[in-house]
Amino acid sequence: MGQRHWVRTTKCQLIVTSLFVMLLGLAVIILTIITHYGAHFSVISGVSSEANPYRIFHNVAFYSGICLTMILVLAALLSTVATVRESVCLMAMGFFCFAIVFCALIQAAFWRYTNNSEVEDAMMDVYDSVYEEVRRNLSSFRRQELATIHETFLCCGKQSPFGETGGIEKETCPSEPMGTARADCLQEIQDFLKKHMDFVSVLLIITICFMVYGMILTSFLWFSICFSNNLDRKGKYIFRET
Repeated sequence: MGQRHWVRTTKCQLIVTSLFVMLLGLAVIILTIITHYGAHFSVISGVSSEANPYRIFHNVAFYSGICLTMILVLAALLSTVATVRESVCLMAMGFFCFAIVFCALIQAAFWRYTNNSEVEDAMMDVYDSVYEEVRRNLSSFRRQELATIHETFLCCGKQSPFGETGGIEKETCPSEPMGTARADCLQEIQDFLKKHMDFVSVLLIITICFMVYGMILTSFLWFSICFSNNLDRKGKYIFRET
C-alpha cells in the first residue's frame, strides 16, 4: 500500500508539473515574440548593418525560442499521456525531452553569464553607427532611422561632456522632451536591455528547476512501471481448479 501511495502521489505531481511546463512554454513563446517583433528590438534590427552581429543574435533568439517552446509542449504532453497510460516508452521520451531542454538551458545560461555584454555592445554599436553616419553624411534616410530610434527609446542623442545639444539632436529628437532633461540613448538602450535580460534570467532559472523536477519524476515512474506493472490496480486474480 505504501508503494502504491507513493506512485499515485508521483503521478499527480508529474501531471501538475506538466501543466506548469505547458505554461512555461506559453511564457517562452510570448517572450520570443516580444523579443523578435517588439518595437525596441525591431528598430535596432532594421537599421543594423550586415557587419554587426546583432541580426544574428536576433534571429538565433527567435528560432531557439520556437524550438524550446515546441520541446516543452512535447515534454508536457508525453509525460501526461505516459502517466495516464503507464507507458514505459512514452515516459522515457518525456524524460528525454526534459533532458534536452535542461542541457540547452544550461548552455544558454553559461553563454548568458560568460558573454553578458555582447548583445548590449552590438545594440549600442548599431546606434553609434547610425548616429555617426547622420553626423558625417547628413543622409535623409539615416536621419529618419535615427529619429525612429529616438522616438522608440524615448531618448535623444549621446550625452556630451559639455552638456551641449548638436544639430542632429535638434532635428531627430522628439519634440515633447525639448524643455526637459534628455536621456542619453546609449544609457537608455543599456537600461532597457538589462531589464529584458533580467526577466529572461528569471524565466531561465524557473524552467531549469522544472526540468530537473520533471526528470526526477519521470525517471521514478519509469522504474515503477518497469518493475511493477499496473501498480494502481487492486486485488489479485486466483485461478481455482474445478
